[in-house]
Amino acid sequence: MGEVAVRRMLSGNAYFIAGALAFFVIIACAATTHAQAVDPAVREQLTPTGKLRVGVAAGLTPGTGNVAIDPANGQPRGIGAELGAALGQKLGVEVEWVAYLNSGDLTDAGATGAWDVAFMPVDAQRKQKLDFGAAHIVLQSTWMVGPGSPIQTLADVDKPGTRVVGVENTASSRAAQRYLKNVMVGLVKSTDEGFELLRTGKVDVTGGSRESLVVLSRLLPGARVLDGGYLNSYVAVAVPKGRPAALAYASAFVEEAKASGLVRRILDSFGMQTSAIPPAGTKP
Repeated sequence: MGEVAVRRMLSGNAYFIAGALAFFVIIACAATTHAQAVDPAVREQLTPTGKLRVGVAAGLTPGTGNVAIDPANGQPRGIGAELGAALGQKLGVEVEWVAYLNSGDLTDAGATGAWDVAFMPVDAQRKQKLDFGAAHIVLQSTWMVGPGSPIQTLADVDKPGTRVVGVENTASSRAAQRYLKNVMVGLVKSTDEGFELLRTGKVDVTGGSRESLVVLSRLLPGARVLDGGYLNSYVAVAVPKGRPAALAYASAFVEEAKASGLVRRILDSFGMQTSAIPPAGTKP
């Protein structure tokens, strides 16, 4: 791993890691001498700038669809970061991390071609803006409640007066609003913001992927992640639309990573031993 440089940073919510709301981090990965020959069309579509620009959604802790940024060195930690680095090594190119506050912002940026590949949750609205390939994680979205909360089940959440928040423009928040009939979902900018509102007692429930919430719950003794889920989907590799060669190559890479055990090892290394990996050939 080579030199780390910060390209751009915008300050904001002090609770967010290092006070960053949106930023771009470049990590120069040394090109491997063992890189396989790659079709020119793949290089043109997957690395149009000569680097592999990996889009990531940054949060307080690593989850299935987001990464955490180490404030000490600016490096991302998470499933998408590990897979992005491995894909860059396979291509034999430097990796440029392009980080956003949430997966909604990440999606919108991908639609403009601001990044080349990402690993993110899938839903119908997102598929209108990006092309998705092989899935590598089975995703379940659910809710977390604070210490001492009387809420025990998913049904308990859908009662008038319950204060619920989700991250704006994400698959989880869209599904939550469809699921809830008696409660409106308040929208926040990041999982960090939702967690802070729960921690300070300003909301009763915050939503997101089960894995992300389980990790976050360890930061708040007594917090609980509810059984079951209001969204069952996948996390999959994504590329901007109109890049079929890039999509095929990235999908093949994901299938290799699943078959070799790389995805399983990465998940386990971040404490996500219960996360399920979809069968080979799963494309949402």
